Amino acid sequence: MVSSSNSTTPPPSSSGQKAVEKTPLSQQLNEESTSALDRYQQKVLGSKSVGALVQYELLILLLGNVAGSLGYLLRKKFYPKLFKEVGRSVIFGKGLVLRHPGRIVLGDRVAIDDYSLLDAGGDTEGIVIGEGSIISRNCVIQSKTAPITIGNSADIGCNVILTANDRISIGNNVLIAGNCYIGGGRYRTDRLDIPIMNQGLYTNGPVIIGDDVWLGAGATVLDGVRIGQGCIVGAGAMVTKDLPEYAIATGVPAKVVKYRTDNKIDHY
Repeated sequence: MVSSSNSTTPPPSSSGQKAVEKTPLSQQLNEESTSALDRYQQKVLGSKSVGALVQYELLILLLGNVAGSLGYLLRKKFYPKLFKEVGRSVIFGKGLVLRHPGRIVLGDRVAIDDYSLLDAGGDTEGIVIGEGSIISRNCVIQSKTAPITIGNSADIGCNVILTANDRISIGNNVLIAGNCYIGGGRYRTDRLDIPIMNQGLYTNGPVIIGDDVWLGAGATVLDGVRIGQGCIVGAGAMVTKDLPEYAIATGVPAKVVKYRTDNKIDHY
């Protein structure tokens, strides 16, 4: 029998599956071989630079929760120093949680609303958000072990979660309504002698969402799914398989009910 405290390495992957190599968060936060400060720097910045830590702490402490126009102007001026690259006229809301911002690229006119989380700590390619895209309040964008790319003029609604254990790529002019969940990974459950959380993670592949897609409120898109250009996914649907271009899909699991290219189509 394998001890429940030391079994975190995934077994060999099945066909089409990719093992996720990831150190459990509890282990990252409580690694006794390093100091608490080193663990904090690694989790938040991925750097042991004292200068980078001081800059981050001062900006977050002094500007992170400043309300109104003053906060808007101060963050607009000083927050770009934290990021890998920031375009023109970017808006930073208050209460943002930033992890490894040095791996995040923001295009021109990106707007990130209050209390969102941008975490690029799991992958060196990090997070790229294209020009004119909006990240609404309370969103979580987390490149756990793989990069996330969001195209131009995307509109990400409130409370949306993007979590990448394999690549997530979202096209241009994509509408994602509130409370959607995209990506993630899956725990192995084959063994009964150790807890599920210690059996390792795997993913079925990247999530690719084409241009001009609309995901209705509360939709879920699982790992390994490709959604073609111009698709509409109904509210509360769960997409478990690829959708062809201009499909309209609803239900759990989501099934194609019609196509936008049909000659006669009701308003959806």
